[in-house]
Amino acid sequence: MKTYKIVALPGDGIGKEIMPLSIEVITTLIEKVGGFQLNIDQYPWGCEHYLETGEVMPKDGIQILSQYDAIWFVAAGHPDVDDTLSGWEFIYQMRKQFKEYVCLRPIRTYDGIETMITNKSPIDLVIIRENSEGEYVGAGGFAHTGFSNELAVQTTVMTREGIERIARYAFELARTRRNHVTSVTKSNALQYTQVLWDKVVAEVAQDYPDVQFDWLYADAATMRFVQNPAFFDVIVTTNLFGDLLSDLGGAIVGSIGLMASGNINPENDYPSMYEPVHGSAPDIVGKGIANPLATILAGAMMLENLGETTAADILTSAVNEILHGDTKTGDLGGDANTQDVTSALIEILKLQ
Repeated sequence: MKTYKIVALPGDGIGKEIMPLSIEVITTLIEKVGGFQLNIDQYPWGCEHYLETGEVMPKDGIQILSQYDAIWFVAAGHPDVDDTLSGWEFIYQMRKQFKEYVCLRPIRTYDGIETMITNKSPIDLVIIRENSEGEYVGAGGFAHTGFSNELAVQTTVMTREGIERIARYAFELARTRRNHVTSVTKSNALQYTQVLWDKVVAEVAQDYPDVQFDWLYADAATMRFVQNPAFFDVIVTTNLFGDLLSDLGGAIVGSIGLMASGNINPENDYPSMYEPVHGSAPDIVGKGIANPLATILAGAMMLENLGETTAADILTSAVNEILHGDTKTGDLGGDANTQDVTSALIEILKLQ
C-alpha cells in the first residue's frame, strides 16, 4: 500500500481550529477509499510559536520539512507580530527553498453559492502566479531611517528562465482545460521587468499554436474579473498581480473561505505546499465559525498532485454537496459553525 508522509502546519489563529477537523475529514476519506495511507505529523510553527520561543520555526525547519512528500498549511499571522516576520522567515522560506515557483489558484462558482457579480455565467478559471521572483523577491532596503530624507527601495526581479517556465506550465495546463491563456501585466507603466515578461510569454505562446493566447493590462483584467470573469480560462501573471487577482476572484465567487491554493514544485524535487488563500483571521479566533472548506479543498489539491485522483474527486464532490445544501458558515450566508460543516462532510463521505 502506498504511504505518503505529510506535514500539517496549522499555523496561527483559526488554523488551530481548522486543521484538526480537516485531518478528521481526510482520515475518513482514506478509510472509505482505501488503497493508500497518509502519515501526518504536525508542528506548531508560526507567529504564536514565535511569541513563545523567539523563532517562527526551528533553524533546521526547512531541513525537517524537506523529508515530507507534501506540506498542508493553513495560515500564519498574529496581531502582536509583524507580518513581514511570518512572511520572510516562514511562508516565503518554504516557497523559495523548495522552488515552489508555481502558485496555482483555482477559482470557480459552486451551485448553491451566490456570486457577487451581476453576470451569473459559471466561472471556472485558474490563476497561475509566478511564485519565486518578481515583486516579492525581497531585493531592496532602507536608507536614512528616521531622518527627513528617509527612503526605501524595492526592486522587482524578472528572469527569462523564471518567466519561461511559468508560462510553459500555464500553456500545458490550458491544454487540459479550454485551451485559452491570458497573460496579465502592467508593461505600459513598468517598462523593463513587465516588458520582458510580455516578450518571453509571447515567445512561449508560439510553441502552442493550439492554445488561444491574449494579454491584458492588470487594470483591464481587474475590470473584466468583475464584468465578465467567465471570459478567463488560465491566467498567467506575476507574483503581485496573481496575489491580488486571486483574492478578488475569491470574493466574486462568494467567499475567500472557498479559495484553495497550491505552491507547486513541478519537478517534484521538493515538497509542494497546499494552503487556503485566507489568513489567520484573529478577529474570529475562538468563535468556532471559521469556514474550513478552503483548507479541505487544499487537501484535495494535495491528494490530486500526489496522484490520488479518485480520493481527490470524491472529496471535492462531497464539498460540492455541502455547498448545495443548508450547512454553511456565516461567510456563505449560513449559520453553521466549523464543527457543523466538517461533521456534515464526514457523514457525506461515509455514504460515498
